[in-house]
Amino acid sequence: MDANEETKVPQSREMGPWDTAREQMRAWDPIWVAICSTMSTDPWVHGILPRKFVELVGVALNAACTNLNPDGTRRHIRAALAAGATRDEILMVLKMASVMSIHSCSLGAPILLEEAKAAGVKPAAKSNDPTPACDRMRAAGQWNTAWDPFFDLDPQWTDGFMATAIGIYASKTFTPKEIELLSIAFDASYTHMYAPGTRRHIKAALKAGATVEEIMEVLKLCVVQGVQACNLGVPILAEELARMGKPGLEAVP
Repeated sequence: MDANEETKVPQSREMGPWDTAREQMRAWDPIWVAICSTMSTDPWVHGILPRKFVELVGVALNAACTNLNPDGTRRHIRAALAAGATRDEILMVLKMASVMSIHSCSLGAPILLEEAKAAGVKPAAKSNDPTPACDRMRAAGQWNTAWDPFFDLDPQWTDGFMATAIGIYASKTFTPKEIELLSIAFDASYTHMYAPGTRRHIKAALKAGATVEEIMEVLKLCVVQGVQACNLGVPILAEELARMGKPGLEAVP
């Protein structure tokens, strides 16, 4: 590979996880950007997952309640719509991005029960009112035993949460395989890294017909979102260099 090829950044319209910061970055470190661009745009050009679904995963990772990246969310919503995604598909991703917050209880409720027992403190008695949404989740085979501790602590609130979440499992917007692939993205994301959920959804995705290669593409999409650090920081660095009277786009030595 000659010097010109080594520093060449793909000029296709496939921006992947990058925004315009990549162009600024090219002036500072073209070799690194060329290498990183090839790696980070791979899921967009590899073709293992459909382009529309790749963009929906991008929406999921950026809109997730553990991330909340407005620029990335807008960029991937726009790209998902351009790739043929519907309003309802994007809304479903946003619903999933909201209810993943239940992992706060999945993590904290067992610890609360253990520490309360160690401290000799007993939870107050709970009502025996019906919990129809929880019952439907169990009947559908979607109940997760990790939810038992916070159900025991507050069954009525848990039922309210399950009423909010059950539509995701009952909806026909996505196939069961697509739901599981999106769930893997949420749980394996570098801003979440929730191991129990990642394992559970990988197992369910395989059962639903996902290939190892499809699941690996989702994990790659989680990784390439790391360039959001450049999307955020490069424009700020350029502005601060300009403020100090230094050329913001000067190539590095």
